[in-house]
Amino acid sequence: MAHVLVTGGAGFFGGILKRHLLRRRYDVTSVDRVPDTSWHPHLTKITGDLRDPWLLNSTFRRTQYDAVFHCAAMLAHGMNLDEDDLWTSNVNATRMVAEACRLHGVPKLIFTSTNCLWASNPGHAIREDESPAPAEVYGQSKLAAEYALCEYGHELEVVILRCPTIIDRGRLGLLAILFEFIQDGKTVWVVGDGSNRYQFIYAEDLVRACMAALRPGVSDIFHVGSDNVQSLRAIYKAVIAEAGSTSKVRSLPKEPTLAAMRMAHHFGISPLGPYHYRMIAEDFLFDTTRIRERMGWRPTLTNEEMLVQAYRYYASCREEIHQRKNVSAHSKAAPMGVIRLLKWVS
Repeated sequence: MAHVLVTGGAGFFGGILKRHLLRRRYDVTSVDRVPDTSWHPHLTKITGDLRDPWLLNSTFRRTQYDAVFHCAAMLAHGMNLDEDDLWTSNVNATRMVAEACRLHGVPKLIFTSTNCLWASNPGHAIREDESPAPAEVYGQSKLAAEYALCEYGHELEVVILRCPTIIDRGRLGLLAILFEFIQDGKTVWVVGDGSNRYQFIYAEDLVRACMAALRPGVSDIFHVGSDNVQSLRAIYKAVIAEAGSTSKVRSLPKEPTLAAMRMAHHFGISPLGPYHYRMIAEDFLFDTTRIRERMGWRPTLTNEEMLVQAYRYYASCREEIHQRKNVSAHSKAAPMGVIRLLKWVS
């Protein structure tokens, strides 16, 4: 039985990956800052901070790991962001995990990165060899983490999987705001005409990319994402139809709306940051040719299909979701802040 470590194992994607590994008969150690409530005879749970040298050393000394899946990250969601905490969680902790892998002879480290490495639409699907240009602290921290990992490329195999927004049953965060609007029959607003296309990734497809990355000899950067990406307007309409909702999709003028979003973010009254401006208003796609050709990987669900799954989950347990406290950011509803005013007038 192979032994693997999953950082962020109590989180949304880390939890999905962890459960997949356990089904495949891996011996899994999960490390997370929030408690992991799951149980399995082959699961070891550790609650703690990866920036704690004692915790990290004891975790690596107790087991000889065959691979580490580094999924833990602090997000830039919310209205009270501590940028120093985010930076050290995403950069310093990543470097410490890589150093622990080197010291303890772990042969493989697989890192989930992000499309937030880019701040604007370059007019085409982005390849792995294009230079990143993040504009906000989360994207900057993930890029710095990538650079830190590349320093270890000659001592262990490092696979970086850059992914867009991960969607599946249980994905909440800012999506919970969209789903609440739809379930309550409120107007769903798009910025501009809503014709922009924004790529998602189905969590199970990302799991398959992680498993493919375990192959010996693989050490590279890969982009993953969905196929046949439709406009945000079309995707929202698909969820509204699934919900049987009376919601309508209507447009807001692009430039004034983006200016208002920037101002609300500046004053700390909106959960939407610079990354979300791009998702809401621009096209953004990854070119997934490299992982297809090298690993034989293919996505399975479209944006509409995965978002409908996520909505069904929300609709089935909305009340319980809004009571959640000590869970990861993607596993609870994001605070609306000033967006609640938009709901009242919708």
